[in-house]
Amino acid sequence: MGKPETRRLDKAIQQTNRKLDAVRNRETWPLDGRERRAVLSALASGSYRIVRGNSPARAERNLDTAWQSAETRLITELAALRAERQRVVREAAAERAAKKSSGWW
Repeated sequence: MGKPETRRLDKAIQQTNRKLDAVRNRETWPLDGRERRAVLSALASGSYRIVRGNSPARAERNLDTAWQSAETRLITELAALRAERQRVVREAAAERAAKKSSGWW
């Protein structure tokens, strides 16, 4: 009995970590469509308000909320992937233990 097959999950965890770092650096490539629209809308409304001479406070709050929701989504996704990896490892260990205990030695 070899090691559990976690390569796919490890790759997904690594990719999600990269996405999370990118969102924390305010890069837009890991955002989904809804989040990207929210960020661009907040940027556009904030710049419009600045050009008109008004305060962009509400647009800044909307922008912060959009980035925070993207970060929360990725943190949740990362936690789910880690939990799934742990479940696979635990099942493989239980299977290995059951196989060892069933032997006649």
